[in-house]
Amino acid sequence: MAQTTPDADWVSRIADDVIAEAERRAPGKPVVCASGLSPSGPIHLGNLREVMVPHLVADEIKRRGIPCEHILSWDDFDRFRKVPVGVDPSYAEHIGKPLTAVPAPPGSPYASWAEHFKAPMVAALAELGVQVRGISQTAMYTSGAYREQILFAMRERARIDAVLDRYRTKDKPQHKQQKPLDAAEVAAAEGSGAAGEDDGSGAGGGAYYPYKPYCSACGRDLTTVTAYDDETTRLAYVCQCGHEETVRLREFDRGKLVWKVDWPMRWAYEGVIFEPSGVDHQSPGSSFVVGGQLVKEIFGGEQPIGPMYAFVGISGMAKMSSSRGGVPTPADALEIMEAPLLRWLYARRRPNQAFKIAFDQEIQRTYDEWDALERKVADGTAQPADAAAHRRATGTAAGPLPATPRPLPYRMLASVVDITTGHDEQTLRILGELDPANPVKTLDETRPRLDKAERWITTQVPAEARTRVREEPDTALLGALDDDGRASLRLLLDGLDTHWSLDGLTTLVYGVPKVRAGLAPDAKPTPELKAAQRAFFALLYRLLVGRDTGPRLPTLLLAVGADRVRKLLGA
Repeated sequence: MAQTTPDADWVSRIADDVIAEAERRAPGKPVVCASGLSPSGPIHLGNLREVMVPHLVADEIKRRGIPCEHILSWDDFDRFRKVPVGVDPSYAEHIGKPLTAVPAPPGSPYASWAEHFKAPMVAALAELGVQVRGISQTAMYTSGAYREQILFAMRERARIDAVLDRYRTKDKPQHKQQKPLDAAEVAAAEGSGAAGEDDGSGAGGGAYYPYKPYCSACGRDLTTVTAYDDETTRLAYVCQCGHEETVRLREFDRGKLVWKVDWPMRWAYEGVIFEPSGVDHQSPGSSFVVGGQLVKEIFGGEQPIGPMYAFVGISGMAKMSSSRGGVPTPADALEIMEAPLLRWLYARRRPNQAFKIAFDQEIQRTYDEWDALERKVADGTAQPADAAAHRRATGTAAGPLPATPRPLPYRMLASVVDITTGHDEQTLRILGELDPANPVKTLDETRPRLDKAERWITTQVPAEARTRVREEPDTALLGALDDDGRASLRLLLDGLDTHWSLDGLTTLVYGVPKVRAGLAPDAKPTPELKAAQRAFFALLYRLLVGRDTGPRLPTLLLAVGADRVRKLLGA
């Protein structure tokens, strides 16, 4: 096994462990990393961690030239549990059906509820450069792929029940002792990949069966197995709809193992070496913990290694919940940020570290951090772990991800499109004047970052916070200026022509208060000078946009244009 250096990033350290474990368990076979998602509703940015952690580890293994596969199980054969807020209440008639048997929401182009919510995630993963082999659990169960595993589990039902019983008394007391989750954490837990913590118990006090059929009459899982014969595989069940039926389980493919048995069965079936799980699955008595016993004692396999991953929060958007509408998904994030930046947010934090993804003004600071890292990587001053996170963000073992040819500062682009309301000709004029020595010649140079910034402005910035440049001068304010105010404006106006670039205007607007104080334009600011600068900036904002604050003044001046600046400042 290759040894990593002490300052290696978390991905390299986990990859070392996974490779060593794979060599112990299955030498010579491809390493299998796994994720699982339930398309029961919008698959949000918390669920994305379920995919990104194995992706990053699998990608590192591939970079080392070791065969590795990342499988993504779509738990689309899970039951439809509840009607989300905002959906027609009549959908309650589908509760208990497989997600692939529930109609898609009205107006959807997809054939089922599962496909409707799976499709945007598939597209987002492609944009993020995440390569997976998707496995539909509907296809696996209905094709009979798991038939022998189901029959085996039914034969071993007493032993399975005994293992589960060790934990049944632990579940509730342990959960009561845990710190209450906040709304975002509860919501993230709901969509963490498992349909629930069902172990098949509670069927009216009768015999235990780890298998639940979907009713042949109503299509729902409101069924109770009443008898089963190991030799003939004849299974009898009754449904709450009134239907009773006896089937041969060896030929019956409309049912599935209960979740706490299904998951460890699949670990053994797929030979999974690495699969992380959320905190909701690693508490005592949960499916991950119990599954570790079942896979070893019943299915003859081993539990995957894998860390617990923490929740992902959102700054500036609704709390995450896979059961409610308006939830921020990877597709939502990719509308306002480039794929490498979103990958970086997951790559730079260890799985057990919670973090937030910004949809509000904090996204500008996040982009500033990213651009600063890019500069450090370019000049060789980035710390090794930071450089590794950057490398994982900008490309995969398959190659680099698409990047903006000329990545101008996100906050600048956002300010420009805010002022121009996305007018391409005006936007190009402003961007072309940022650096006259190296002007932007086409907007394509600044895409897709420009498009992401424009989308952020139009979807995430409230109308009242948008920048609206005045149409006419504020004659009352101009008429009330004292001599110092008029002189300061004159200094600014006189310097526009010679300073008309981003750097030049920065020097000019910061320099005016210095010159008025009898100092050189490059003098170091004092507390008194900073106060004078703030007062001057507030005056300019009121004259240009009617508020005390706004976009960075040099960018604002360029966006407004020299002629209009002169008009609004009373020239």
